Amino acid sequence: MHPFSRRGFLGAVTAAGIAALTGTTAAARPTTPADAAPHPGSAGPDTARPATRIPHATEDHRVLVVGSGFGGGIAALRLAEAGVPVVVVERGRRWPTGPNADTFPSAVTPDERALWFRSSPEVFGRPVDLPRHTGLLEASVGENMTSVCATGVGGGSLIYQGMALQPTEELFHTWFPGAIDWRQMADEYYPRVARMLRLAQAPDELIDSPTYAASRVFARRVRDAGLPLRKIPMPIDWNYALAELRGEMRPAYTNGDSSLGVNNGGKHTVDVTYLARAEATGLVDVRPLHDVRALRRLPDGRWELDVEVLDTAGHLLRTLTLRAPALILAAGSVGTSTLLTRAAATGAVTDLPDDVGAGWGTNADRIYLWTDPTADFGAVQGGPVVYGSLNWDHPRTAHTLIQASLPPFGADAHTTVMVGYGVSADRGRVVYDPGQDRGVIRWPADGDAAILHGHIDPTARRIVGPTGHLTDTNRMLNSTWHPLGGAAMGSVCDLDGRVLGQRGLYVVDGALIPGTTAACNPSWTIAAIAERALDRIARHDVGTVF
Repeated sequence: MHPFSRRGFLGAVTAAGIAALTGTTAAARPTTPADAAPHPGSAGPDTARPATRIPHATEDHRVLVVGSGFGGGIAALRLAEAGVPVVVVERGRRWPTGPNADTFPSAVTPDERALWFRSSPEVFGRPVDLPRHTGLLEASVGENMTSVCATGVGGGSLIYQGMALQPTEELFHTWFPGAIDWRQMADEYYPRVARMLRLAQAPDELIDSPTYAASRVFARRVRDAGLPLRKIPMPIDWNYALAELRGEMRPAYTNGDSSLGVNNGGKHTVDVTYLARAEATGLVDVRPLHDVRALRRLPDGRWELDVEVLDTAGHLLRTLTLRAPALILAAGSVGTSTLLTRAAATGAVTDLPDDVGAGWGTNADRIYLWTDPTADFGAVQGGPVVYGSLNWDHPRTAHTLIQASLPPFGADAHTTVMVGYGVSADRGRVVYDPGQDRGVIRWPADGDAAILHGHIDPTARRIVGPTGHLTDTNRMLNSTWHPLGGAAMGSVCDLDGRVLGQRGLYVVDGALIPGTTAACNPSWTIAAIAERALDRIARHDVGTVF
């Protein structure tokens, strides 16, 4: 029986984005089969079987990409356009969508599809009794911080709300290396991503409908507080949400049940944009359920991966050794950092930069439950996000507040969600733990305190006013949905994602970002930085390095 109630989930961890460890925040550590034994390159016995019973193959390729989110999807497409064949290995499954699909789990009645079977077992202090599955979310528990990331073809774009915010020139120059040309970013790379994702603001017809009352209340309170307000562009075809209002599709947007993926489609995620175009070239081979457990550098300079091929229950089907002269890491901040710190700790790569794993930040995430007995947010709240308050006058204190819908839990109409994030110079580190065979986040107990208590909290309180109450869910489970850093530009990589001193090794995901995306949610900036990097890699490294 599921050990957490829906209301327990809401009180413990609501996410905006939301969502959720959904009260199912962690799967129990998989039981070791009685006949299991580690095979060469395996991370341990929990999915391994005797070598005589598990097929193994070795393959050689031109380029290997680990991960299929923004960094991996952009790398695959741009290299294919340069004529380079690419193999993309993704540990998660495909999540196809379309009108009235039920591929994604509901946040209201989560099931085994919500959790990746290797999620940390100690979230909330006890395991969750769900069947093991290669589910959508992985919770990585560390010291003072839990990071949540997606698993699946499309990476974090599957679950992100999609808010597309671009920092100002002053913010960008304050928090990113000055050698990056801001004007080129603003004129070329951010717009390129915007075209690929087909960014659009929610139409007034939708906002004026009954289920978007919470959005209207947020907008009114922000204006009443004298704070800036703007619509936020989203990678969504809003005609899908309007079709839901007309009764042509089962609700997904208009009832807020999109925090664990949007079943109806219309969301321009990486799998249906960058990766679809990449696969259409015939040069890109995307391999779901291929879990990379280790990397190493061979004596001849090539890169080698140990890969476990899984079924959807997380059982080991076969193992692969994949080799290539070029390896692009795009497994997310914690995933990429884990692969690199493991390689350094085990001697698989002996001369990685000392700062591998360092420079890790949370983007100063904060998630609040906002309750107000005088406000009618609606028992059903449309989503995903419509408005935000961008308080960016000062680059050292810039922060953003947005309103996000609650899934339809059947609660009263007086509670919704507010989410904040902002700039912060505080950093932690991902450190390889050989006992657990994973990267563990070490985060200072007072991390992000200055921006949180000095700016995000006070602004949130101004918005809710004297009749509202905020429940800070981070006080119950300090978490981030926006992990950044661990292989940051300027210390581990150059500005184009080349790992320093490692020919043919690249990082092009959130691990490359130096701990913050300057009061913006990270997706647009990660993608723009990746586009910039791939332009240069394709121009200078194709045909020379690989």
